[in-house]
This record gives sequence, C-alpha cells and structure tokens, in this order.
Amino acid sequence: MPRVPLLALVAGLVLAAPATALGQLPIPTAVPTVPPVPTVPAGVPVLGQTGPEPQAYQANDGKGFRDILPSGTRGLYDAADLGLFLASGKTVPHCCDQLPMYGDLVYATPGLQASDIPKYFKDSSFGVPPGQEERRYSPRADVTIVRDKGFGVPHVYGANRDGAMFGLGYAGAEDRLFFMDVIRHAGRGELSSFAGGSNAKQDAEQWAVAPYTEADLDKQAQDLPKYLGPIGDTIRTDVDNYVAGINQYIAEAKLDPTKMPAEYAAIGRPLGPDPWKPSDLIASSSLVGGIFGKGGGKEIEFTQIYQALVSRFKRKLGTRVFRNFRSAEDPEAPRTILSTKRFPYQVKPKKAAKGSVAIFDRGTLSKHQIVASHSGASASATSAHTTGALGGLLATPSRASNAVLVSGRESASGTPLMVAGPQVGYFNPQILMEQDVHAPAAPGKPGIDARGASFVGLNLYIQLGRGRDYAWSATSAGQDNIDTFAVPTCGGDSMHYVFRGRCEPVEVVERKNSWQPTPGDSTPAGSETLRAERTALGLVAGRARVGHKNVLLTKLRSTYFHEVDSAAGFLEFNDPAKVNSPQSFMRAADKIGYTFNWLYTDSKHIGYFNSGANPVRAKNVDPDFPVWGKRKFEWRGYDPARHTSSITPFEQHPQVIDQPYLVSWNNKQARGFRSADANAFSSAFRSLLLEDGVKALINGAKKATLAGLIDVMEQAGTEDLRAHVDLPLALRVLGTPKDPVLRDAVQKLRAWQRAGGHRKDANRDGVYESGDAIRILDAWWPRWVKAEFQPALGDKAFKVLSNTIELDNAPNNDGAHLGSSYQAGWYGYVRKDLRTVLKRKVKGKYARKFCGDGRLGRCRKALEGSLREALRVPVSELYADDSVCKKAGKPGSQWCFDAVQQRPVGGATQPLIHWINRPTYQQAVEIQGQVGR
Repeated sequence: MPRVPLLALVAGLVLAAPATALGQLPIPTAVPTVPPVPTVPAGVPVLGQTGPEPQAYQANDGKGFRDILPSGTRGLYDAADLGLFLASGKTVPHCCDQLPMYGDLVYATPGLQASDIPKYFKDSSFGVPPGQEERRYSPRADVTIVRDKGFGVPHVYGANRDGAMFGLGYAGAEDRLFFMDVIRHAGRGELSSFAGGSNAKQDAEQWAVAPYTEADLDKQAQDLPKYLGPIGDTIRTDVDNYVAGINQYIAEAKLDPTKMPAEYAAIGRPLGPDPWKPSDLIASSSLVGGIFGKGGGKEIEFTQIYQALVSRFKRKLGTRVFRNFRSAEDPEAPRTILSTKRFPYQVKPKKAAKGSVAIFDRGTLSKHQIVASHSGASASATSAHTTGALGGLLATPSRASNAVLVSGRESASGTPLMVAGPQVGYFNPQILMEQDVHAPAAPGKPGIDARGASFVGLNLYIQLGRGRDYAWSATSAGQDNIDTFAVPTCGGDSMHYVFRGRCEPVEVVERKNSWQPTPGDSTPAGSETLRAERTALGLVAGRARVGHKNVLLTKLRSTYFHEVDSAAGFLEFNDPAKVNSPQSFMRAADKIGYTFNWLYTDSKHIGYFNSGANPVRAKNVDPDFPVWGKRKFEWRGYDPARHTSSITPFEQHPQVIDQPYLVSWNNKQARGFRSADANAFSSAFRSLLLEDGVKALINGAKKATLAGLIDVMEQAGTEDLRAHVDLPLALRVLGTPKDPVLRDAVQKLRAWQRAGGHRKDANRDGVYESGDAIRILDAWWPRWVKAEFQPALGDKAFKVLSNTIELDNAPNNDGAHLGSSYQAGWYGYVRKDLRTVLKRKVKGKYARKFCGDGRLGRCRKALEGSLREALRVPVSELYADDSVCKKAGKPGSQWCFDAVQQRPVGGATQPLIHWINRPTYQQAVEIQGQVGR
C-alpha cells in the first residue's frame, strides 16, 4: 500500500469515500456549532509590520447600505480545523455565520418589517464600528487589514494604491486560496490534472469556449496598455501588486501549516500551490466571463431547428413557425426599459444580402469533438457545443442574477430603493468573496473607496457593490457577441481553409490532462487530450457542406483574447473621482466588454445600462444562421491579428435613467434589441414574477418601502413561474372535468395557483404546504407541453426544438441544486398558444395554433389526457433519484429535491437550505445622502 502523508490522511477522512469526488461530499442537515471567535487586540501587527491607520467607521459614507453573502467570509480549513469539523461538526469562525440569515428570510416573508431587515442583511458601511475590530495586521508596510468581529470581512486600507492591491491579494489568499487555485486551473482546462478525473468533462467544456496556450495568456496580460492606453498601465501595475500579495501569503503558508488549506494534501499536493503570476488572472477571467459574460453562438442548432420545421411545414409556413420559436423580437416579451424607445441591435433584414446565408446541407454536419482521445477512466466525448453553464465541481447557472429598483418618486421615503445581486450558484466557500477597500488618489494613481463582492482570484476590484454614495449590481445579459461563420476549406483538406483569398492552416491547440486517484477524488487513473482548432474567424465548431462545398463552421467571440479588458470599467466603478452620477457610471460600464445589464442607484437616481463588446455586423446578414466567411460579410473593421472589430457606440446600448421602476432578471432589455440565439425572449419570462410584484407595491397612490421591496424579491423567489403564467390558462381550458380524479387534481391545482403558486414550506416541517399540487404540476408539465405541441410539430421537429430549448428549468437543475430556476423553458410558448385558443388578445400571434389545432374542445381533450397520464406517475419517479438528498438522508423528499446546496469546494460542508430563486450575493440599499469628492 502506498504511503500517504499525515496531512492527507486527516483531510481524506471526509474525502475518501468510494466513488466520491471533491465537491460531492456528505452534507450535514443541521447547522454546525460555531466556536467562539478568538479576539486579537486591535493594533497588534503581524510579521513585525505597522501599516497605515484605518479610516473611521462610515468615513466618506453616504449610509444606508446592507448586503448578504452566504455561507460566510472565511474559506480556510487547515488540517486541524478539518479534523475538528469531521469529529464534532464544529466549524472555523466566520465560515457560515451568514447562511442562517440568508436561509431564514424565506420564513419572514411576506410581511417583513423595517426593523427586521438587520436580521437578514448585514451592515455594509465603510469601515469597522468602534470596538468591533477582531484583528488588525499589516502584511506589508503600506497596507493595513482589519477584520471585523461580526463577520470577519477584510477591510483593506492602503497607504497608496499599490498597498491596497497587495492587501487585496493577501486577503483573497487568506479567505479563498484553494478555490483561487481551482479557478485558475479550471480556466486553463486542466482542473482534472489538478484536482482529479471527475473534472474531465468540465475541462472539455472550458476548452470549447476559451482554449489558450500559456503564451496566449501571457500576451494578454502584457498587451493591456496596447488596447486600453494609460489605464492599461494602471491595471498591469495593480495586477503585479495583487499577485505579490497572493505570493506573500503562499510563502507564509508553506512555513505555517495553520495557513495552508487542508485540501492540498487531500489532492496529493501537500506542499501547496505554485506561485501566482499575472496570466492566472487571464485564465480565471476566461472562466468567469465565458459563463456569465457572453451570448449567442447557437446558429448551428437553430439551423437544425429551421430545417426540421421546413421539412414539417414546407418553406413558407416553416419559416414563420421558426421565427415564432426563435422569439427574437416578440412584442409581448417582458422588457427592462418600459418605454417604446428602440435600441436596434442585430436587426433581421427583410432580405438577406445575396450569398451571405450559409445553411449547411442536411445530414452533413459533424460537430467538432473537443476530447480527441482518452484512456483509463472514461471521459465522455464532448462536442464544441456547450450549455454556457458549468457542471461538476463548479456547477453554475448559465445566465442569472436579478435586480429590482424603485425611483425616489415611487418610494415612501422619497429615496430610491434597490434590492439586487448576482445569481452565480452556491458554493462552500462561496465563489464570490467580500472586501472593503480604500486608498487615496495620487498623481497618475486613481483612488479607491468601495465595498462589495468579487469573484475569487479576481478580487483586485470590487465588481458588485457600492462606492461612497452609490451602489451597483449586474445581471447576465447574454446579447449576441458570438457568430458562426462557414469558412470554405482548401479543396478537400479539412485542416486548411480559405481566408481573404489565401489558404491558411487550421491551428491546433491541445491540452493534455492526466490524473491519479487521491483522497480528494477517487476517480481511477486516466488521461485525455483536449483539442481545439482555431482559424482567423474563430474556433472550429464543426464541419459540413454548404451547397456541396466543404466548410468549417467556426464561432467568433468578440471578447476572445480580451478576457480582462473589462477591468477598465471595474477600476472606474471603484474610483470616487470617476463615478458621481448615473451618467458617469454608465460611461464606466461602457468600458466593460462582457454582456451584462448594469443597475445603479444613489440617493436621488436610479439607472440602467447594458454593456458588451457588440460587434458591428456587415449590412443585411441574417443573425439566425451561419454567415459565409467572406470578407464582405465579416464583422466591420475586423482585425484577426488583434482579435478586434468595430463595436456599437455608447448611444446604441440600451439605457435609461429614473424610470419609475427597473426589473432585470436576464430578460429582454428593450424594444429593437434582438435576443441572442441562445436566449428565447418569448411572451413570458421569470422577470414577470418581480415586475408584477413591484407594480402591485406601487399601484395607485401606494409607495414602496425597502422592506416591501425585499418582500417582492423573496416572494418571487419561491414562486413557480408555470403557476404564475401558464397554469391559470390551462385550468381555464380544462374547466370542471367530469372525471372525479381529474376534477380533484384540478381543484388542488386551482387552490395552489390562487394562493400564489409558491413552492414553500412556511412552518419548517420539511414539507411543502401545497405538496400535492406541486407534485401534480411537476409530473404534468412535460406531458402537457408534449400534448400541446407535438401533434402539430411532429416527432422530429418537437425533439430538435426541445433538445435546444429545454422544456423546463426546474429548481433541481438536473441534480445540481443551483437555486436559480425558470431561466429557460417553454413557458411563453405555452402561454401565447393557450391564450390564442381561448381567444384572448394576443400580440405577435404564432403562424399556426398548436393545442388541439386551435380548437378548444380538442385542446381540452389533449390536456385532460396528459393530466391523467401525469397522475399515474409515482412519486419515486419524480423525486427519489437524487444523490444530494440521498447523502442528506432525505431520499424522495420533495423539499430536498428543490433545496439549495452550498456545493463544497473542499472538505467542509454546509446544510441544505430551503429552495430560493434569489441572488447569491445581494444588496438591500436606501442611500441616505451624497458625499463630497
């Protein structure tokens, strides 16, 4: 038997169960006991350093800021800590002190009072209140870090900007070193080599989106000044100091076992991490931006849908039905900007430019396989098509986050209100981390005053949070910044292609991974080779024939090779000299190339801006299908050497100031702003759950309060969107069935829907109050949709459509327990079709009626048959087969099946909490005043 280091044995106690992988560990069902926090007298330096004096509590603070980020600040368990957790369930200080606050809000709504808000959102003022310092230390002479007693948040004070950046790197490593290491390896597509073979599929997903050599990563880090000018020099200096702070902590951890995360020994790396370097930030950015900051790229899949529909309905009707399901410009789609003002983007031409559309011949498509070879433990082959979300250890929703804001004139206090945050999945420790950072301005060095959350390994700037007297948040926008081109090959040679009249070789970029079983991941030994193929017009996604010509189908993303350029915008968000109004905030947001919706508030205004490096397309190209890779159809101003093109100007981005209210839950932005092919903005979207709530809150003479707005958010978070927009229509179609079994089911569904359609356990007994009705709808929905649409669409077209656009995005998220739900689905299709059958007023009617061919009696019969079939589905088929609930000792539990899991990235775990469709990090803001500059 091979020898195992002592540290690995301690860590491995929780990690070494058969067929267990890091991040898939036993989950306790009760909150562990948190031991008392040791108090270190304020002013006691670390490493003999004495740094700058911290600012006073609420210095330069407009006041009125609160936030929450479960589970808690600290993510470090050394070997002794982990052993204690395993033996007694005791956790390290500040690991999980925000989880009960976050999880219990569901039981306090509706009816939340202003006095209750501090129970569920903590004070996020600048600084630490008098007497609340837990620890003060200076890892370098130009920075002081203070940890507060309440939650252990690091408050970083730099004597200058360089010191603040060093301190942020050091504090980030203190709280998230192992997670940071996971992210930088995942961004390179080599997490399986680092943490074990269970991550092989995740590596393939990343390699399909952002394959980079080390030279590519280094070049991006060095080229920032080339593309960003002087601000690029500032960012590069910030990165150098940030990296130095991380490496200072690593050096200390290699000498002090109490600073070294126990997970390193568990994955067979007892010496800890390699030093950090600037390219690690590029790799990390490529992972985060590749999940949350892109959109589009599904022209191949929608071409297949188009072909299936034309085959079913012939060209004219099939084209119209295709446009219905594409839902790029549905007039009923819920929008963030309420006015009729249009922001045209990717306008579909009445007639595409001659020779621009490249629809591949049916039956000729061969998708590129990212996994070129594998041996040992099986690694499933992955094509170049990915979902946009990550699975495995780093499971996340593909597009998420929500925000609801109310203007001052609709607020009871006369002050704008904001409840908003990013919805990025749930981890232990969290993939986001908190910090409060301050540094004075100096010649050529912008100042910093900001507090909030940042992605681990990228925490040199606050990405979501607050400044002196303003706050901001974001939701994933997902507008189209990825296009598919059909690039001719050179004759029959599929590894050479024609670009601008020359025959060029396809560039192959490979990543070779191998792994051995460890206490942290028992996957048997294996290896794989990931293979990406690059052209001057993007990554090869597949091969096909177009009009009998052999082509490469390539995907070109506007932010590829520019993964960290968006740092320019984040830098300005943190600079009080740059942001002092919604207009100045929007100008900063315009520097962000990722596709995000930005929400802003101060003490007088609210604002919205959509960011993104939106490429300017050639005139009259059809955005739904691959475009021929000819120069006249390329992006305008496209430079393949620099990976740049012309982008749409500031004025063309959706934006608005002081609308009565703002709602964003990844929904359509504005009229004319066409949805990406990876997004279907149909007649219903989950943002309606928030919008209907806030409209009721401010209806007539009523005015909103912050507690009321929190109520709206949390109530929307437990509501089943199907019950909100579709079930009332289906029940109207069904009426009162003669069959007593169906009649009983309809009565249960109707009572639940009238009560709000919530998936909620208000009395904490682990059972949903309307469990029977929820069970019926869960079993009915896929059968209902099939009965409504498949007879008209035919088996093949229905299958192709449902494979591309999932029927339902349920709370369980296919076993991932992500919280985020109802992002994608057929909810709007069902709604519009049933309203048509019921002869309701409908804008943008579909080309044909589906349910019962538009006849109410036939539609009723189809729904009755599907409901009868659903009632025969045993509960075991719905909820029993879930590994998370089995580990929690709750197999078959409906509550557990929905519940949110804090996915462990390491050896310590957290309890499940009640399902909630809510941001992970969230602010609740009512800013009291302005602060001078």
